[in-house]
Amino acid sequence: MDTPKSKKIELVIPAYRMHSQSFLNALEGISEEDALKRIDGKTNHIAWMAGNFVNMRYGLGWVLGLREEDPYSDLFFQGKALDENYNYPGLEELKKNFHDISSKVYRKLLEVTDEELDEIFEIGMNIPFVRETKLNFAGMCIGREDYLCGQIGLMRRILDYPGMKYDVDENLKY
Repeated sequence: MDTPKSKKIELVIPAYRMHSQSFLNALEGISEEDALKRIDGKTNHIAWMAGNFVNMRYGLGWVLGLREEDPYSDLFFQGKALDENYNYPGLEELKKNFHDISSKVYRKLLEVTDEELDEIFEIGMNIPFVRETKLNFAGMCIGREDYLCGQIGLMRRILDYPGMKYDVDENLKY
């Protein structure tokens, strides 16, 4: 495993890399048509979930100093509600963006220092026990990714796909 500069980020890195694996496994075999299906008009569709996951990676990168723009930020930034009037990108496009941004964010995670992670990053949660720092934002991104992978996994089953596998591609280094 790569060694990060920060001791504080050591917990985040394995989760980040496992979420990369889980994200791709969750999307495995999903058709572009099924990726746009909603359940009783109440759920987000898989394309929205995948787009929000990728947008979280762009957001984490931005907080760590990476100035890469999500080309679909207007659809997904801050969990923007699904709008059926929008044309959402397909899974192949989202996976392409995922691979591009994820490798860059991973490098930033390895380079970030404890001092940078301690910097205040206000996100407006106003929760007394959550100090709004870059480190805590990274942790919240990991939590959101976990949630989204679970949602995609549930949608797989509802749409009659087999359950998500937990295979690991050792060639995926981020």
